[in-house]
Amino acid sequence: MAKCDEGYLCSICGGDVENITQSDLYLRYVTGMIDPELLHAEPERHIRCNPTLAQFIVAEDFEAIHVEGDFDKSQLDQAHVRQRESLITRGWNRLKEIRSLGEVSILEFPLPEAIEKFKNRATSMPSPDVTSE
Repeated sequence: MAKCDEGYLCSICGGDVENITQSDLYLRYVTGMIDPELLHAEPERHIRCNPTLAQFIVAEDFEAIHVEGDFDKSQLDQAHVRQRESLITRGWNRLKEIRSLGEVSILEFPLPEAIEKFKNRATSMPSPDVTSE
């Protein structure tokens, strides 16, 4: 939500994604699904406009979403579903926390395991070849 307080337009419905708690982009970022280096290049959408992800939010203050077909979480391995529900729900709660904090560095948004994942990815990348002539 850094675009001059205008928010971003949802790539699915075209509506304004008014704040971070509605943002699928930032939900995917805080849970480690989007690398910070690619955040600026990914499309925005409302969480509810991505039902295959939103169905994993299990919270009293989030109206449950049901997905029809092969991607319905009831069709998936239940151990995977429990793991996914935990991660995505914690991510959504993190978005609410960020919104209430005010000024927070975007680097501090992700959940601890996502930060660790990003750090590990950065340290495992090969160094660029430097040749001297």
